[in-house]
Amino acid sequence: MNTDADTVARTQPALPAVARLTDRVMFRISGPKTDDFLQGQMSQNLTDVTPDYSPRAAASTPKGRAYLLTRLVRDGDDILLTMPGEIAEDVANHLNKYLMLFRGTSMERLDDGLVLGLLGEEAAGALVDNAASLPDAPCGTLAVGDGHLVRSNPTAAALARFELWLPTGVDQDLQQKLAPLAEASLADWTASDIAAGVSELGADTRESWVPQMLNWQHLDGIHFKKGCYTGQEVIARMHFLGQLKKSVYRLSALGGDVPTPGSAIVADGKSVGDVVRSIKLDDGSVQLLAVVKHASADAGLQLESNGQPLTILSLPYAVPEREQRGE
Repeated sequence: MNTDADTVARTQPALPAVARLTDRVMFRISGPKTDDFLQGQMSQNLTDVTPDYSPRAAASTPKGRAYLLTRLVRDGDDILLTMPGEIAEDVANHLNKYLMLFRGTSMERLDDGLVLGLLGEEAAGALVDNAASLPDAPCGTLAVGDGHLVRSNPTAAALARFELWLPTGVDQDLQQKLAPLAEASLADWTASDIAAGVSELGADTRESWVPQMLNWQHLDGIHFKKGCYTGQEVIARMHFLGQLKKSVYRLSALGGDVPTPGSAIVADGKSVGDVVRSIKLDDGSVQLLAVVKHASADAGLQLESNGQPLTILSLPYAVPEREQRGE
């Protein structure tokens, strides 16, 4: 059963803080053809995935619709990635169909694997001897024991965020370093993700959008000059021909129920977008990310489910495609 801490985020959580991202499942790709396999499936160039740089990536259908948003972390000769538990089995089964072509390479679910979300620069600093050694840009990565500390994207309020990837779980030394930090909930981290403009896909939203509609190109998640991969033709065409007419907006409602992913955003009685992810805050308000048509963003957006008016909030990054609005 969910508790309030699971579903309601605090507007001002105690900082610095750490959250256990228990909704994610970690996988290890290993073997001699690891990079070749992922190069053909992910929107990221595997050459760029190094011990110091862990970029985001998307996996898409041949029609360019994203079914997985993830991050790629180099762990020795292997690659780690995570995904929401609710889609993990289906995604793993799908990827394994391609993996069969790469003899000696495997995809293993890491039952002890865990990602911790760190809120505040001081939270990451508690794990290292010298805070100056922390990566200074999103996707920058630093080895911490047997894990990998990755700087994530900041929130619109400039709150620093990090992800600590632990393929073998939390050891005693790390536990002692984390002990002084405040405990944040999964909902707190979700709220920070939304405030950072970071989308996620679930069972009801997989294969709904091209990665650019989810602003993935502005989160270092798409490499437009790499070679062919599944969905690449559609993704590249949208980029080079300037055909993006909808993208993720960060929105808020003063109250009401939390809209489910995939539920409609309307304006003037017409559907103009769909909810990607959402969270309720302890002041009663709701914040969400939604893919919305650029041409309709100023038309008085509402949640179709309860009629709540929506206000557009700022994102911590620019989306220049919105300046070229069209139907």
